[in-house]
Amino acid sequence: MNPLVDSYKRTVSYMRVSITDRCNLRCVYCMPEEGLEWTPTDEILTYDELTRIITVAAKRGLRKVRITGGEPLVRKGVVGFVEQLSRVPGLKELALTTNGVFLKELSADLYKAGLRRINISLDSLNPKTFAQVVRRDIFPKVWEGIEEAERVGFEPIKINCVLQQGVNDHEVMDFVRLTLRKPYHIRFIEYMPCANWDTWVKTYKPFSAVVDEVETQFGKLVPVGGSNENDNGPAENFRIPGAPGVVGFIHAVSHDFCDTCNRVRLTADGKIRPCLFSEIAVDFRDALRNGCSDEEIEGLLDQVLYVKPEYHELDMLPEEKKLTTMVNLGG
Repeated sequence: MNPLVDSYKRTVSYMRVSITDRCNLRCVYCMPEEGLEWTPTDEILTYDELTRIITVAAKRGLRKVRITGGEPLVRKGVVGFVEQLSRVPGLKELALTTNGVFLKELSADLYKAGLRRINISLDSLNPKTFAQVVRRDIFPKVWEGIEEAERVGFEPIKINCVLQQGVNDHEVMDFVRLTLRKPYHIRFIEYMPCANWDTWVKTYKPFSAVVDEVETQFGKLVPVGGSNENDNGPAENFRIPGAPGVVGFIHAVSHDFCDTCNRVRLTADGKIRPCLFSEIAVDFRDALRNGCSDEEIEGLLDQVLYVKPEYHELDMLPEEKKLTTMVNLGG
């Protein structure tokens, strides 16, 4: 079969798969405090429909799937879905991104079902600051979930921290110190303009100086490479000499990584978006529910490859076009 190669000769081997747009938190950079109008349940793809798209894509070279949301662990049956995907021929890596609230209860079952990689969103190590960011007083439960994930054997555990000027940027060193005693991968992510433009302008912090600040305190950081070219994705990873953990920086805004982009996003309502900051999308749901063949799914995948843009053109978008919430995109 033809590999998944786009018009710019980039091989697509990674799909982020949203299984719900619902979430139990209300992070300030993601959605308004009152929440959003959720997609009706009958418009969300079933697990079998999601698995069918992934299975066809895996025959064409898809190798990695990351389950996202919303918050994926709020959807019933997620453990069974993980088990389904773990049996898809050709998939080499299955990962999940979560806010960690239900991780203590589900870590063991997810691991048993075949999940091996997990990312947890954690924007502060201070319970009060954490509550301000997620609008829920729930830090102890999330931290217990992280510890449980470590206990059952997830490795590496990646902790994602969206850095915001004047909110949590003073905690950078605290997060870095965590890598001195834990084998966690701490990943600082630049705040992307996805929810509120005015808030983003005030709190966006580029990473140009952050690395220098870390090296001033901890000494020269040692670059860390993955076992293959796609291990790190867009992250630039480093280690403090002798530390068991890793410090990563994802320059989501200040530096694009479009020339090596190997991913697409499958939304919960059945559209594949070839670029995070683009309104381009190919609808798979109608075809699936009209009894399409696997060959027709392949044709839709070819459409995705054809329309995948060369660059995200974030700088050229008007403000209102940037305000697409992550819960609708799958992170």
